[in-house]
Amino acid sequence: MAKEKKNYLIDMDGVLVHGKKLIPGADGFINRLIEEKRKFLILTNNPLYTTRDLAHRLQVTGLNISEDRLYTSALATAAFLDKQRPKGTAYVIGELGLSEAIHAIGYTQTSVNPDYVVLGETFAYSIEQITIAVRLINAGARFIATNPDPVGNSEQGLVPACGAMAALIERATGIAPYYVGKPNPLMMRSALNYLDVHSENTIMVGDRMDTDVLSGISSGMDTVLVLSGTTDRAGMEKFSYRPKWVFESVADINPKELD
Repeated sequence: MAKEKKNYLIDMDGVLVHGKKLIPGADGFINRLIEEKRKFLILTNNPLYTTRDLAHRLQVTGLNISEDRLYTSALATAAFLDKQRPKGTAYVIGELGLSEAIHAIGYTQTSVNPDYVVLGETFAYSIEQITIAVRLINAGARFIATNPDPVGNSEQGLVPACGAMAALIERATGIAPYYVGKPNPLMMRSALNYLDVHSENTIMVGDRMDTDVLSGISSGMDTVLVLSGTTDRAGMEKFSYRPKWVFESVADINPKELD
């Protein structure tokens, strides 16, 4: 009896690209998945961009990916809100990737008695927005954040990200946010549902032990750590859990050998 083909959830930054540069061999790996007719999604905790924007970014690097192959923490957050309180209201701090995802589920975005305060990432956090968020949360709005990453990367270096701003709001309100993105298994389940596959037949590929591998294991998936991004072999040893496979990069992955 032939083995069932494995599906793939693949982190983007540090696995397929470094900023605007393609990681060597990443295009070959994606082409193998397409040629073997495997289902796959490319995941990112970054809620800044729409899937169309991200697809264009990848195409510029030489990776021909359609937008329906991409899934962001903004989309996972919108899916969570849609299940929790359909057609609700939210005060949203974020860029187009988040605001479009929340608009698409029929939410009204308002600063007047919203059901939720939704914190994402933005190119320029404003103290005015943070102040409004604090007041709304203190008045009873539920606090949701797209991802716990404290810093992000820019061409100028590290910049404060969603987790850092969430910590500021938490300190001011005494209320911790519910983070939807990795390592919350919720994002993995949301991606699996989007792809219409099951965890036992899916492999998570990532470059971070504390988000990608942890969320994959927590969701019941086999996991691959690639050493082309954040976590190196020495860093891997600091964790009490292990990926099933370790490769230098996705260029070394032969999907048929992992079935």
